[in-house]
Amino acid sequence: MSIQPSNHSPTTGNNVDTKTSDWDQHIEASRPQQEYDAAYENKEIDLARHEALIEGEQKFHQLGWKKLTICLIVKAIALGALSIPSAFANLGMVAGVILTVSIGLIAIYTSHVIGQVAVKYPHVKHYADAVRLIWGRPGYELCGAMFVCYLTLLVGSHTLSGTIAFIRIVDDTSLCALVWAIISAIILFLLALPPSFAEFAILGYIDFVSIIAAIGITIIATGVVAGQQTGGLAAVEWSAWPPEDISLKSAFLSTTNIVLAYSFAVSQFSFMSEMHTPKDYIKSIWSLGLVSLPSKSTFPEKKEEKNPD
Repeated sequence: MSIQPSNHSPTTGNNVDTKTSDWDQHIEASRPQQEYDAAYENKEIDLARHEALIEGEQKFHQLGWKKLTICLIVKAIALGALSIPSAFANLGMVAGVILTVSIGLIAIYTSHVIGQVAVKYPHVKHYADAVRLIWGRPGYELCGAMFVCYLTLLVGSHTLSGTIAFIRIVDDTSLCALVWAIISAIILFLLALPPSFAEFAILGYIDFVSIIAAIGITIIATGVVAGQQTGGLAAVEWSAWPPEDISLKSAFLSTTNIVLAYSFAVSQFSFMSEMHTPKDYIKSIWSLGLVSLPSKSTFPEKKEEKNPD
């Protein structure tokens, strides 16, 4: 009996090969879809980042020229203006007015030049960036360190002013002055929390009204007190020239107080970086000049009392 070969060949290996081939084809077929999904997911992430970037750019570019004027006025009149009467008493009315007007015009021109730099080089956000254009990295580091020192001393000056104000208002000698200094520092910290200068400008309106009110009250009170004296306003002591016994230290300190009163340009780069139309800065500069020059030149002269020897 002969054995006939079977017509059914073994299929085990062929089935495995067929399944493997089908799986490879499935993987190859699904790979474009996976790449598309990954690309779509990355696109969604990029779109979300782009929307967040646009939202942030809009939030930090809401500063117009009117709010910029308020920010600059706060810097120009905040501390320095209150020291002008003492400066006039030491320098005399003639020298005081000449220095106030001339230094004010120089400060306005300087602010105009700073605005030109900020418009021409939009990437410049502060003075360190501006100095980098001239001196490179060494100038950037040096100016950055100097700016930190300046801001530290400026905040300390504000804290000291708040301490003196609290001591005079409360008139309680049992409390240490350090307590009022800490309270002043905390208040300054809370007021510095607004993240954008557009929001900070709201506080600037309050500051501006307060300073103008203080100037007005000082002028009115000086006139009322002088009118009640014997001889009226004609008997008010004032001097067109510096006192004969003025020292170099007093004259130099009075001059630097006037210079400090015009230190508004120190923050202009930072302010302009948030403007939605940086070219409008020129309107802010001249508006500031029209407000600051008359307000500082019309301060009443404060005669300094001298202790008898």
